Amino acid sequence: MVRVRRSSEKRYGVLFTCLSTRATHLEVRNFMARRGCPVELWSDNGNNFQGPCTELRRAFEDVDKDLLSHEFTGPQMTWKFIPPASPHMGEAWERLAEAIVNSRPLTYIPLEDENEESLTPNHFLLGSSTGRGPTIWMESQQLADSFWRRWLQEYLPVITRRTKWCEKAKPLVEGHIVYVCDPGQPRSQWPKGRILKVNLSSDGQVRSAAVRTQSGVYTRPATKLAVLSIESSLVSLAEYTSGECYDR
Repeated sequence: MVRVRRSSEKRYGVLFTCLSTRATHLEVRNFMARRGCPVELWSDNGNNFQGPCTELRRAFEDVDKDLLSHEFTGPQMTWKFIPPASPHMGEAWERLAEAIVNSRPLTYIPLEDENEESLTPNHFLLGSSTGRGPTIWMESQQLADSFWRRWLQEYLPVITRRTKWCEKAKPLVEGHIVYVCDPGQPRSQWPKGRILKVNLSSDGQVRSAAVRTQSGVYTRPATKLAVLSIESSLVSLAEYTSGECYDR
């Protein structure tokens, strides 16, 4: 909210987050002019993005597609949406802002040398955590190589850890009967449906799926789909009498 004369009005900005270095950029416009053209854009699947996306598709039919593609996107830039109702997939941009946030440490603060800085997003953007970086080109290149080497050795292993899941779960498959988890509703009111199509990520894992319910077809992340497995919940009489069921 900003003051305009004697009234208050809303002003909207855009928050960009680098999915590699976690550097942030908060601005209404001129992102590419300052940071360059990104290879890939990801955003929420909200109506504030899907609505303009539909309007742009309609307007795109009446313009010079080759000229527009060359000027604004290019052959190496794409825009993708995360699945609906999956804010955890966009946590990299959901919880950040610019300036001070870009000086936060990404790795542990070194204990061997008190003068050595912990790696921060500003190292990649400005050459140091405070923005007071070198001006010599050769020194800048050497520091950039050093930053990326530290990023690979110190930060990348941290963000690729899978400590939340101790065992590999069975992936969703087409035909599974599932409940669509809705935190805003009691479990007894969660819609039930059948998986029509699963969506694979670049690592071959199922991250989301399209589910047909009585209310229509919904695309939801795998974390919001609870598979109904009757077979796994049944214990045979032989297991019960032998005591094997108590070992589970």
